[in-house]
Amino acid sequence: MKYIIHTDGGARGNPGPAAIGVVIEDERDGKVVAEFGKTIGETTNNTAEYQAVIEALNFLLRPEMRERGSVQSISFFLDSTLVVNQLNGLFKIKQPHLRELLMRVRVLEQQVGGQIQYAAVPREQNSRADFFVNQALDA
Repeated sequence: MKYIIHTDGGARGNPGPAAIGVVIEDERDGKVVAEFGKTIGETTNNTAEYQAVIEALNFLLRPEMRERGSVQSISFFLDSTLVVNQLNGLFKIKQPHLRELLMRVRVLEQQVGGQIQYAAVPREQNSRADFFVNQALDA
């Protein structure tokens, strides 16, 4: 299976009430496999961005997703250049709590398998994931 995943995280107040948004598409036919948002408590934008990636990877580990077949590749799209550069190993992570989140991502990447890429996109190209962040925060 090949997936395209758009994730977003946001906090109102930074730190403040935070939420994540995830949109998972099957790369073969472009159909949405899952899309959701949820609140994650009080935290920062960067923490929320990482948490969105973690939630997406966790979703791929669900039994119903495993039944679809093994993961060959995942292309992640985020509108956080900082988090993308940290996930790609281009930027150092100075905050210990973000390093912990990166380690959680790495463990999940191994469990999910396949080639995983992270790319930064303009906010306009991540509008569906952003919609789910705001929907969760407004609920």
